[in-house]
Amino acid sequence: MTLDLAVPLPDVGTGAGTGAVSLPPYDRTGVRAGIVHLGVGGFHRAHQALAVDELLRRGEARDWGICGVGLLPGDAAMRDALRAQDGLYTLVTKHPDGRLDARVVGSIVEYLFAPDDPEAVLERMAHPDTRIVSLTITEGGYGFDQVTGEFDATAPAVVADARPGAVPATVFGYVVEALARRRARGLPPFTVMSCDNVQGNGEKARTVFAAFAALRDPDLGRWVHDEVAFPSSMVDRITPVTTDADRALVAERLGVADRWPVVAEPFFQWVLEDRFPLGRPPLEHAGVQLVADVEPYELMKLRLLNASHQAIAYFGWLSGYRYAHEAMADPVVARFVRDFMDREATPTLRAVPGVDLDEYKTTLVARFGNPEVRDTLARLCAETSDRIPKWLVPIVREQLGTGGEIMRSAAIVASWARYAEGTDEQGEPIDVVDRFADRLVPLARAQRGDAVAFLRSPDLFGSLVTEPRFVAAYLDALGSLHQAGARATLEALTVGAPRPDHP
Repeated sequence: MTLDLAVPLPDVGTGAGTGAVSLPPYDRTGVRAGIVHLGVGGFHRAHQALAVDELLRRGEARDWGICGVGLLPGDAAMRDALRAQDGLYTLVTKHPDGRLDARVVGSIVEYLFAPDDPEAVLERMAHPDTRIVSLTITEGGYGFDQVTGEFDATAPAVVADARPGAVPATVFGYVVEALARRRARGLPPFTVMSCDNVQGNGEKARTVFAAFAALRDPDLGRWVHDEVAFPSSMVDRITPVTTDADRALVAERLGVADRWPVVAEPFFQWVLEDRFPLGRPPLEHAGVQLVADVEPYELMKLRLLNASHQAIAYFGWLSGYRYAHEAMADPVVARFVRDFMDREATPTLRAVPGVDLDEYKTTLVARFGNPEVRDTLARLCAETSDRIPKWLVPIVREQLGTGGEIMRSAAIVASWARYAEGTDEQGEPIDVVDRFADRLVPLARAQRGDAVAFLRSPDLFGSLVTEPRFVAAYLDALGSLHQAGARATLEALTVGAPRPDHP
């Protein structure tokens, strides 16, 4: 079965432009899978799979099709959707003026659900045709300690996968076993390409996969560390969770019955370290920036886009908003976010080749305010323990070290602490979605009597609870959140000239 495409397709444009669904103009039957991708979600399908589709439309990269792999039980739904549609899906780009650009993406030529057949996944990765294994496994999927950065070898699933002869269940088990098979067969190792929002994602991946391999065999661990390429990347495209309303839009306005379409903003950026010993697709022909050093771009994105999402999320939710564009339409929220970017995040960045940071920040504000994307604050509020420690805490540490401003960063942490109490300002429940929710919610509720209870989590905040300047700013914001509410707190943080937060 394939996508059910209405013929003829209707005009889907509104506002300044018109358009229709763009179908793959290439013959998919001859496309071979040279990439195995672990973690096929909306972002991968709006980003990497799109880039490969673009190359295929240009008559290139026919040996770089994608075999998608789902590792988790929850991936069964993606298995069912993609298999029913022969791997095809609709990608809808939503412009701020209401225009839609839609294309059917055909670059995922195979999908394997690991719990169904672990051996099939391992052999696909070990096959000579596979030259890249790419990852979107979320920030929390790398298994490293938030403070030390070292691999957590004590996690029960990791311990189980490291046992001799174990059938893999984790990403570490699958990747390392496939690499071990290639090594035993005299095949060169595939490149492992992380596409997750993790600072230094290439080196982080090297650290954790080599550490897992060493649990099985120290010599294998050294080989993975020394011989496998782990290029770093920076990826950027706002891709909200697909809703039933999106499915209805695709059916009604585009004439396509799609079980799992993807919606995304127009902006697309992918900066990639050019380190692929077995070759790669000509991604530069699809708008990808191939560079020698990703770090300046990566820090720009993590500290301006990702950290600013946290600035919007909790204050926005507590102020009564449910979508990012609604919050950014409030001038107080918008000013707070821009002030955070300018006065606290930007001073921690170094020059980014080819990028005007002021223009980039202005673009970010516009992207956050795109009303068509309908990015939910619930998405931005989720899994914060995997986000603020990586995106915001480093800003605080650098600003403390240089004497820079930290008032807004402290307020963002305080807004998370207030949100994590699990009830909003009207007493309605908040569903705190976080892998540490069972620990964080009681700590947040305890702060009504012990104001720094939430900060006493060294795995999340390191030693910030011992930093007097940060604690003072945090307590000021938290007290205002409790006494005056979120929006009044934002007004106090943004009114007139910024108040000093240190002598």
